[in-house]
Amino acid sequence: MESETNPLEVGRNTSGEHLSCWLENRAERQYLPLIVNTKTDVVVVGGGLAGISVAYNLVNRGFSVVLLEDGFLGSGETGRTTAHLASALDDRFFSLENIFGKDNTKLIYQSHSAAIDFIEQTVRNENIDCDFKRVPGYLFAHASDTLETLDKEYNAALAAGADVEWVDEIPGMKMQPIKSLKFNNQGQFHPMKYLLGLAEAITLKGGFIYTGTHVESIDENGVTTSDGFRVDAKFIVVATNSPINSKYILPMKQYAYRTYAIGALVKKNYLPEVLWWDTGDMNVDKDTPPYHYVRTQPYNIDYDLLIVGGEDHKTGIMGNYSEIDRYANLEFWTRERFDIGEVVFRWSGQVLEPYDGMAFIGRNAGDKDNIFVITGDSGHGMTHSTIGGILVADLIAGNENEWESIYKPGRFNLKASKIFFKETIGTLLKYYKTRPDHPGSVNLASIALNDAAIVEFDGQKAGAYRDERGMLHLVSATCTHMGCTVSWNNVEKTWDCACHGSRFSVLGEVINGPANHPLDILDEETQY
Repeated sequence: MESETNPLEVGRNTSGEHLSCWLENRAERQYLPLIVNTKTDVVVVGGGLAGISVAYNLVNRGFSVVLLEDGFLGSGETGRTTAHLASALDDRFFSLENIFGKDNTKLIYQSHSAAIDFIEQTVRNENIDCDFKRVPGYLFAHASDTLETLDKEYNAALAAGADVEWVDEIPGMKMQPIKSLKFNNQGQFHPMKYLLGLAEAITLKGGFIYTGTHVESIDENGVTTSDGFRVDAKFIVVATNSPINSKYILPMKQYAYRTYAIGALVKKNYLPEVLWWDTGDMNVDKDTPPYHYVRTQPYNIDYDLLIVGGEDHKTGIMGNYSEIDRYANLEFWTRERFDIGEVVFRWSGQVLEPYDGMAFIGRNAGDKDNIFVITGDSGHGMTHSTIGGILVADLIAGNENEWESIYKPGRFNLKASKIFFKETIGTLLKYYKTRPDHPGSVNLASIALNDAAIVEFDGQKAGAYRDERGMLHLVSATCTHMGCTVSWNNVEKTWDCACHGSRFSVLGEVINGPANHPLDILDEETQY
């Protein structure tokens, strides 16, 4: 049976109705909320892997740390990843070489490789049981692509220092490509077990973690929560997937995508423990082609899971396929290539794609020098989060780090400007084409149970959701970030903004930035 949460609870437990295979015990992820004013060396906002990694690195260096999370630990995108640990990057080394140059591309590879090393060493040091394993990864050409892409990638990956080789056969796949690339020394793990292991280590080393605590405002002296409590700090780190303290600059330089995942049963030890990726559908977008990514995960005594992700689209803009269609497409693609049984998990997540492919980690542009951000996972959230933990800790400690200039949030790379303008302008054009201009055509009485629509209510656009009891919940349909109209995510039961990726629960609560204020409640619970 697939796992779901009540749409009225979305945002606290996880950022969508469908639960991933990682989200088993919510009690382990819930700490007490902050109910006093306090002081610390560093306050970290965000309880996903990025925030927890920063906190862990800092307490190990002797800093006092307070971490604040508005939901449960991992209730954002960490709990919805597929948890590939890859130094073989989906932005392609030949593309990164063109944008950053050969020397910096080597540093990019080294940083992701170092992140996997760090996780491996931390698992040993803290004795964390999280199914960590070193595995190879296999990259093969999508049907819309050619071997020329693999050839270019092989040469660029070698130049970057990757351990890569040509192979004629990929283990575990029914449909064999002509040739593929094998990247050695990749990895996989259980992200929530690792996250909770780090959290336990943080508290044992003197750090403080508070959940159910929403940060309302941030300044150079600390943060204030929505309950009015204050954390004064020398340094502030914002690790909220999309930073809530950058209204214009960073949201303009990265673009939100929805990505889908399924978990299917396979007989125990039937498939090898490896990573599989294709190069992406060039017919959809040659610059950022949506690709498939696959791995196994131990499940129970009889079965493993085959976890398959893909079918990406811009957040809030569905295109030619509905959310349900995308799960069906993902399952069809998988069954063509692997022997799988029943699909027992379906979920989706949000990926922030920076215009040049690399995360934004470091001092926040336009802010005081003691305010830091970690954002822009680019489909590699687990390694980028770990890099963020290492790099930001170094910067706060005053240590030099050769990765600093690559990930600097204030950078602008002219060699990637074509993608910047294409994504920025293209997203806005698609938004204006798909936004509901005539919400008054939807009758409130026509909205089915556990469904929603944009309607006209008291002269304004409203998001109307009918819960399973038949009660309607009406919120403003105007995103509190920059005023775009949100759209209904029928799979995860959320209101999503196509402009910059903000997402809200059916009750209007923020579950993904850059918005940091809830949608206005127009009618909390009523019958129509």
